[in-house]
Amino acid sequence: MLWRVRATLPDQPGALAVLAQNCGDAGVNILGLQIFPGVDSVTDELILRTPSGWGEADLAALVERSGGNGASAVRCTENALVDQPTRFVRAARAIAGHPASFPEVVAKLFDAEPERRDGVVGQDVMELAVGDVLVQIRRTAPFTPTEIARGTALADLVGDVLARMKGSPVVNNALRVPQDPQVEERADGVAAVLDGATLAVARLIPSEEEGVFELSLRVDPAWQRQGLGRKLLRAAARRAAEEGATELVMTTGVGNQAVLPMVLAAGLRGRIRMASETLTVRVPLRDLKPVPA
Repeated sequence: MLWRVRATLPDQPGALAVLAQNCGDAGVNILGLQIFPGVDSVTDELILRTPSGWGEADLAALVERSGGNGASAVRCTENALVDQPTRFVRAARAIAGHPASFPEVVAKLFDAEPERRDGVVGQDVMELAVGDVLVQIRRTAPFTPTEIARGTALADLVGDVLARMKGSPVVNNALRVPQDPQVEERADGVAAVLDGATLAVARLIPSEEEGVFELSLRVDPAWQRQGLGRKLLRAAARRAAEEGATELVMTTGVGNQAVLPMVLAAGLRGRIRMASETLTVRVPLRDLKPVPA
């Protein structure tokens, strides 16, 4: 049985040696080790192979009699033995190929979850900003300053990639519109219109959740990737806020790679969640800031 165990040990010579000796005496094999230094203590993450029948309570007792505290243990597989630089490079490649997967990839990287689980209390939260999009991941074990620095660096990398995509000549040419469609109000939302033709529509649908509107956004294929989605998203968010909504929810397929860049370009903050084949973006409207058109 393989376990990923985190424990806090006093920052003094020989502390880790005591834990290693007790592991050996109990027939527990240490297969991997990460050290996260602190001021007065050190957080150690160990990959342990234990005898059959061991559980979280046994591992916590092993840590306590070794002078440690705050032990947490989760089952894991041999994948946990992949060295950390390799894991981060693979994660960066996965996110670069599909930016909207950032919440799920980074959560897996830190053995966390992108959404709060019902009934689970005492979870620590790491907040990562990709441009103006705020991503939160949670887990029971506290995040160390080293992990927060790693997560922030990865989020900065994603933000840089998206910014370069938006600023590159190829993308700029694709976003250049020969004529400027006008945004007009509709009974159930907003639309982009040019010479009487409707090019894109954003419908606001009241949700069963109080203060929440669901957004249905459709852009004519001939006018996609020209900034209309961003423009209507911004207008629909303002319209929803004016009608008293506190949150806007968009749902699409996980293969839709345009969602995260569109939310970023619209100057909005959003929380993204991937589940099965569905990608959900929740945009809070309380602090909606004006963005130049």
